[in-house]
Amino acid sequence: MNDPWRIGSLFSRSGPTGLPEGEHALGVRLAVDELNREGGILGRLIEIAEHDPAGDPNAFRQHAERMMTAEGISVIFGCHTSDTRKIVSRSVERRNGLLWYPASYEGFEYSPNILYTGPVANQCIFPLADYLVAEHGEKGFLVGCDYIFPRETNRVMRDLIEARRGQVVGESYLPLMASRNEIQKVLIEIRRLQPDFVFSTLVGETGQEFARLYQDAAMDLGGTRPIGGISLTECELARIGAERAEGIITGASYFSSLKSDQNDRFLSGLRQSFGDDRPVSGWAAAAYSQARMFGRALELTQSIDTDHLLQVLHGMAFDAPDGPMLIDPDNNHAWMTPRIGRANADGGFDILWSASELVRPDPYLANSPVAPVRADEGVV
Repeated sequence: MNDPWRIGSLFSRSGPTGLPEGEHALGVRLAVDELNREGGILGRLIEIAEHDPAGDPNAFRQHAERMMTAEGISVIFGCHTSDTRKIVSRSVERRNGLLWYPASYEGFEYSPNILYTGPVANQCIFPLADYLVAEHGEKGFLVGCDYIFPRETNRVMRDLIEARRGQVVGESYLPLMASRNEIQKVLIEIRRLQPDFVFSTLVGETGQEFARLYQDAAMDLGGTRPIGGISLTECELARIGAERAEGIITGASYFSSLKSDQNDRFLSGLRQSFGDDRPVSGWAAAAYSQARMFGRALELTQSIDTDHLLQVLHGMAFDAPDGPMLIDPDNNHAWMTPRIGRANADGGFDILWSASELVRPDPYLANSPVAPVRADEGVV
């Protein structure tokens, strides 16, 4: 057997986003294990160099640099938060590497050295805003962690709510590792302002604790005043507790309850490899799809060179667990099928709505119904 193809995995196993990043890592590992069982690519196995930055932004930079220099790795699957993605992007751009980024994020970014396969605002926030205002009422409360993804995403959600003749009655931000007391203060404000729904861009453990305390305080009013968001998947529901999480509304492309041959194979593979009792989330599915797509591109190009891979990845269609997806050659983001799900008492999601066709990614909201308006663009 020839020398293996070497790729990097850069996901935290601890820290505030250890849960979703650990799921990303499992998705990559499952895909690579499958590819290797199938004989590898061109007779060469794929080897993963796994690095755990433990939630430390500076460690993300150090590990990325080490992989791309000392270890000779040019393809990295990694990052969950926008601040770490931006840090790692400097390394991959400087050395012409390729970062596969699997998480939903705020948009307003393009790098020729990053493939963004999580949904952007027009694919998940837009339909979620339609649903929340139409089904629950016009008054929304926005809460998020205090960094770029929540603030930018909430800014877009505010525009969407107001364009639908709704009103944002309050907005609060918490540290990435907020205390119970800090979360309780936000709940007191929500109770005072009486919104019809809460849109949460809290992430990691803070988002989970917020959901638990929200339910314990009977803030959801029997499901009529739900938490909506894009960062609460099946693995977060398990941490929150299925009964406490029931009624949460999530905008995403993947739910484990999807019925398809591709999803059945993914579910079976993940459970056989990592345990039948573990929840299966979109975090794992997204990274799995990326790694399988990488394998297909590698087979076609017979080269791990970034420019060669991008030549075939641009416009490539792939049957993912959540349905067909393809990489848009104009912006390196993925076409996908947006969906809305409601958490049930069993720890999964009932799918309430699914788009009838693939939705093109519009990371800058240049062609979307509601886009941020800047005075310097001359738009009145």
